[in-house]
Amino acid sequence: MSTPNLDGKVAIVTGAGRGIGEAYARGLAGAGAAVVIAELDADNAEQVAKSIEADGGRALAVTTDVSDPSSAEAMAAATVEAFGGIDILVNNAAIYGDMKMDSLLTIDWDYYLKFMAVNMHGSLACIRACHRAMRKGGGGVIVNQSSTAAWMGAGYYGIAKLGVHGITQSLARELGPVGIRINAIAPGPVGTEATEKTAGAFADQIVATLPLARMGTVDDMVGALLFLVSDEAAWITGHVLNVDGGHIMRP
Repeated sequence: MSTPNLDGKVAIVTGAGRGIGEAYARGLAGAGAAVVIAELDADNAEQVAKSIEADGGRALAVTTDVSDPSSAEAMAAATVEAFGGIDILVNNAAIYGDMKMDSLLTIDWDYYLKFMAVNMHGSLACIRACHRAMRKGGGGVIVNQSSTAAWMGAGYYGIAKLGVHGITQSLARELGPVGIRINAIAPGPVGTEATEKTAGAFADQIVATLPLARMGTVDDMVGALLFLVSDEAAWITGHVLNVDGGHIMRP
């Protein structure tokens, strides 16, 4: 697939201060979109935005807590004020790299609720904040970040990603009639700092089980994202796309 032409498009990427989110933002900017770096870490957001602008792109850093609906609404408003609309929303923000490794039966309840507020409900909060601007512009594209953990019985992290699938598929029906497509990407093990923190000791074991026996890269994820936001995917909605080296094979 050739790189899509996103000139004139406006994209928001949550959790874009590092890792896959940063790669998504750079990929969209490289395709011509103006990009909002919606990130809780204000310093990281500014660094990414300034780097994109230094490379000739257009970018804006907006400090955002996706677990707070009012913060999501402010993010959407800042985007419209700066760039005139919203065409693409990538819900990537998540608690992952510093995730507590604990059982559903013993995890601190307040931590569990905060985790779900970010990793599952955060995508819904951002969609609720952005869909009106998309409708006003005649439609748009939403991509939610899932994980192969959704099919692995992987505790509360997996449950959050299963919830993301439900949000994706339910809203595909609600938003399709107004010209908004919504899909999800489910990465397998990807070589990022966050993955090293979470599964570093087991990474080699996981890779050894993959039919395509290597760790994924952020570029693998960016290629999938650019396809899903492109016109080549114009008749795809409600789909969860595994980008995982064959980690999970499902009918």
